Amino acid sequence: MPLVVMCGFPCSGKTKRANELKSYLQNSRGRSVQLSSDESLNFERNTAYAASSSEKELRGLLKSSVERLISRDDIVILDSLNYIKGFRYELYCVAKAHKTTHCVLHCDTPKETCQQWNMVKENRYHDEILDALIMRFETPDSRNRWDSPLFVIQVEDVLPFDSIYEALINRVPPPPNQATQAQPLSATNFLYELDKTTQDIVTALLNSQSTFVPGDSVAVPGTQEKVILMRTANMSELRRLRRQFITYTKMHPVEDTKKIANMFVQYLNSSLQ
Repeated sequence: MPLVVMCGFPCSGKTKRANELKSYLQNSRGRSVQLSSDESLNFERNTAYAASSSEKELRGLLKSSVERLISRDDIVILDSLNYIKGFRYELYCVAKAHKTTHCVLHCDTPKETCQQWNMVKENRYHDEILDALIMRFETPDSRNRWDSPLFVIQVEDVLPFDSIYEALINRVPPPPNQATQAQPLSATNFLYELDKTTQDIVTALLNSQSTFVPGDSVAVPGTQEKVILMRTANMSELRRLRRQFITYTKMHPVEDTKKIANMFVQYLNSSLQ
C-alpha cells in the first residue's frame, strides 16, 4: 500500500505532522496505517547520528521496515529525517517495485525555529549534531520523480489532507522498470558482470572529467545511453553510488546481464543532479 516519506530538519515537526496524518487516515478514511520511525526501531537520536556507520545502519533498518510493511494492506508513514536525496530515491524504488504510490511531506521549518524547539525537548539533539544535520540536508525538489508528489508544509499550515489522500489512493502508481522490477537470478555470471560493468562505467566517467563541461553527455561502455554530467563527481561519490546500485541489484537481479549498463546509467542520471 502507499508510502508517505516525511522529510525535514531535525525538530521541524515531522512527528506531529505524521501523527496528524495517521489520525486523519484512520478516523476520516477508515484506513489502516503503519508508522515507522527512528524511535520505533529503538535508536537513540544522538547515538544514531553521531557517526556515519551508525547512521547508515539506521537507514538500512528504516528501509527494511518499509519493505516489510509496504506489502500489507496498510498505508506506511516513514517518520525520519530522510534528508539524503539518494535515500529518498531508494524509498521511491521500493514503492515502485511494489507497484504502489508514494508522496513526500517536507516540513519546511526555519532553522532557528528547529533550534528553539530542540532546546525544550526532553530527548533533544546535541547542538553540534543538530547543526551538522541541518547543514547536510538535501531539500526535496518536485522536479525529481522520487520527490513527487511533494507537499511542502510551513509551520502555520494545516495539512492538505484531501490532496495527500488523493495522491496516495487515487493516483495510478508508476510501473516497475528495469531497475526496480525483481527478476529471478538465472545468469550464472551475473555477479561478475555486475561488478565489471559498473566498474568500467565508473572508470570511464572518472577519465572523462578532466575535459568535460557541465551538461556534457558522456559515452560509457556497454550501452548507447549516456551519463549526463551537470557537475563534477569525484571518485568517492561514484564509488558510493556504485556500491548502492550493486547492493540493490543483487536483491533485484535481472536475467539479461546486457541490461546492467543501461540500468546503472539510469541510476547515475537520477543521482548525479
